[in-house]
Amino acid sequence: MDETGVAPTTYPTHSTTTLNGVPVTHAGAPTSPASAVTANGEPFGKQHRGLRKRIGSALAGIGALAAKFATTLKALFVALPNLKLLTTTGTALISVAAYSLFWGWEFAAGFVVLLFIHEMGHVIALRREGIPASAPMFVPFMGALITARSLGDNALAEARVGLAGPILGSLAAAAVAVVGELVHSDMLIALAYVGFLLNLFNLLPIVPLDGGRAMAAMAPWMWFVGFGALLVMLFALPFNPIVLVIVLFGGFELYRRWQLRKTRSPAQEAYYRVAPHHRLLVGVVYIGLAAALAFGMAETHVLASAGHNFGRL
Repeated sequence: MDETGVAPTTYPTHSTTTLNGVPVTHAGAPTSPASAVTANGEPFGKQHRGLRKRIGSALAGIGALAAKFATTLKALFVALPNLKLLTTTGTALISVAAYSLFWGWEFAAGFVVLLFIHEMGHVIALRREGIPASAPMFVPFMGALITARSLGDNALAEARVGLAGPILGSLAAAAVAVVGELVHSDMLIALAYVGFLLNLFNLLPIVPLDGGRAMAAMAPWMWFVGFGALLVMLFALPFNPIVLVIVLFGGFELYRRWQLRKTRSPAQEAYYRVAPHHRLLVGVVYIGLAAALAFGMAETHVLASAGHNFGRL
């Protein structure tokens, strides 16, 4: 301890007595009332300044440690795609473990497989467009994602990429439903129902959902309809943080895209220029897929089985 500037005589005197044979130390009066004051008239002034200096040094050390931690964390996020733990297999296992807490491992594993097939639809479509795409990565309770430098050179290509996920995902859910009927498994039928629901939800006409990408070629003004539907879901239904996240991202993307469209630049005009027969084809696929998914949900709705309430999934 730094005790410079404080004379030894400034400390109180102590005496030791015994109580029932046990030594007891107690404080006596200072040797002199004036001795507790330093030359500049401040009681223990230099000690206080020394204490403040040590506290400041400690806070500076904590700040440096926090800055180092932030730098390390930033480097970690930059390296995420290259970490072995966060590859497709690693994130899939993490997601299965997370969903198992609520649904059991069998249902959780099946759900992750359906997510994987849905995302592979996008990957296949992107590669058909000549665009490299990453393998799917899973985010527990948020779904899965892929990364690519773009979604195509024009709105029609974006629509093909967007619809490819729900198309392949719907076929996978239908296959699960058929198997569930053949083996009389309510669990598989409930899994198919959730698969149909997942793909139907993704058809909402708002970016970043797949339906919003289809609307880029079909009718961009439908983005506002999709955003309105999300707002209804957010405020009229029990709170769901996933819907809130999609509302925030969707609102930002809607504003950004609409502002770009309003510029009517040659690049924007070229991107959204779609032949009428292609626009009609996208519309037919979109509406037909939505109707098929709604029918699939109606046919696979299971309320309960073996004590588990699938109606609450």
